[in-house]
Amino acid sequence: MLKKIYNNKPLIGLIVFAVIVSILNPRFLSLNNILNVLRQTSINSVIAIGMTLVILTGGIDLSVGSILALTGAFGASLISSGMNPILAVIISIIIGAIFGMFNGVLISYAKLQPFIVTLVTMTLLRGATLVFTDGKPIPVRNGGEFFDNIGGGYLFDIPVPIYIMIALFVGAYYILNNLKFGRYVYAIGGNEEATKLSGVNTAKYKTLVYGACGALSALAGVIVTSRLGSAQPTAGSGYELDAIAAVVLGGTSLAGGVGTIAGTALGAVIIGVLGNALNLLNVSSYYQMMIKAVVILVAVLIDKKSSK
Repeated sequence: MLKKIYNNKPLIGLIVFAVIVSILNPRFLSLNNILNVLRQTSINSVIAIGMTLVILTGGIDLSVGSILALTGAFGASLISSGMNPILAVIISIIIGAIFGMFNGVLISYAKLQPFIVTLVTMTLLRGATLVFTDGKPIPVRNGGEFFDNIGGGYLFDIPVPIYIMIALFVGAYYILNNLKFGRYVYAIGGNEEATKLSGVNTAKYKTLVYGACGALSALAGVIVTSRLGSAQPTAGSGYELDAIAAVVLGGTSLAGGVGTIAGTALGAVIIGVLGNALNLLNVSSYYQMMIKAVVILVAVLIDKKSSK
């Protein structure tokens, strides 16, 4: 057990970093701040779960932040127009899945590069969000208790988004480790051609993976919109980088086929702790962007070294 912990460099790094920050600012380890970190982490975690599936297949999805913004805006509009909030949330998630599957079809069937496809949809959907919202926030009216609690509610003094995050991590862990779908995800990332020759419809499963990533991005959009009480046209900007950083920091290889959902959970916590610590230490947001960029670079370098 101790040997596993010792060999887990991201975990060791997190512990050391937490100790240093707690010395510099004792509030860091307070219960309220820990819950705050986990609540902030929940958004990135939801997206990172979908990103893990995509990266495990050897792909990448840069459109997650734009999907979050557009589906959040659409959901807020539906609720404000009088639609039942539960139905509006379901529709938003379905729309996110459709956007994701659109990426998947272009990548799997049209054989286009994931980076190019998702870069195009990232730009397209961000523009669509600005057109749909006219560049202005859409306030959520008549959200009701159900919608308000998704992002801002508490259960036993613990924020609801934390429960959502944990439930999704458990579900993703079960899928990847116990179901045929999970085995195929790893197989496609390990050797897609061999997997295809063994009779697996790799194009279908890759499309489903991107669809799942889109649906989870839309769910993250619902959580963000609920918490803020409005849909922001700029919501989700840069979220794709945080999600990728969490996945790679957690040990998932950008080449595909190697990684765990538990590692992604750890990576998401590291990103959340880093951001929270920098805020507590009054580090300028400009410097925070630079520091996050360095963390992503280090994560990629670690991934390259470990894949040799």
